[in-house]
Amino acid sequence: MTKPCIICVAITGSLPQKSDNPAVPITIAEQVESTQAAFEAGATIAHCHVRMEDGAPSSDPERFARLKEGLEKHCPGMIIQFSTGGRSGAGNARGGMLPLKPDMASLTVGSNNFPTRVYENPPDLVDWLAAEMRQYDIKPEIEAFDLSHIHQAVAMSRDGRLPGRLYIQFVMGVKNAMPADKDVFDYYVKTVERLAPDAQWCAAGIGRHQIELNEWCIAAGGHARTGLEDNVRLDRDTLAPSNAALVERAVALCSKYGRPVATPAEARAILDLRPAA
Repeated sequence: MTKPCIICVAITGSLPQKSDNPAVPITIAEQVESTQAAFEAGATIAHCHVRMEDGAPSSDPERFARLKEGLEKHCPGMIIQFSTGGRSGAGNARGGMLPLKPDMASLTVGSNNFPTRVYENPPDLVDWLAAEMRQYDIKPEIEAFDLSHIHQAVAMSRDGRLPGRLYIQFVMGVKNAMPADKDVFDYYVKTVERLAPDAQWCAAGIGRHQIELNEWCIAAGGHARTGLEDNVRLDRDTLAPSNAALVERAVALCSKYGRPVATPAEARAILDLRPAA
């Protein structure tokens, strides 16, 4: 298989604590440094949250602006993707950073249960976020936590709310949501190929499922997401020393399956993104 594989690195999550791994970057400077190492290891998309200095999640556009500036300086050509997830704010505050015009932004088009709360994505908020992304020429990455989210994304593509080719990411392994199950994964791939045959797709595996989802995606011709937001360990007993180490693991899987790792320019072409400034 000669199709280049795009590797996304989710550098830090939106949980209010630093987790049990001190390698998780919190400050803007830490995030830039960690992302640069991951970029040099082969990552071409940076999935970004921001936090306060105490680690609490934040939707502060000024922090996103400083992070974007640092990544553009130290990771030339890297695709910058902002999270509009629910832990970074409420309502329209979740899209308050979109006027900064990142290359991409995450978009979840339906609600689902998380372990201790409902991840709410009401239709009016989804439509507003999608409209903001159209206005600022930002490509959505559809984060699909459920089969219905794939169908909804296709419907929004057909009626023009999501212009261009879809990019859909299956999020697997969150308790109460989509399980990390190979049969389920295969069905989602077939569903995307049937309903949106020109779409690109990838998957994120949460916790111990990260490495198996990386392998399933790379073997099946999709793209891969890794990083300390989703998983802080290399294996059951070993903490990951960095985001770069997790990227290197995905790169090794690309080599195993004969997949070249996409360069920033190749990734932008595959995703129909504008060239880097």
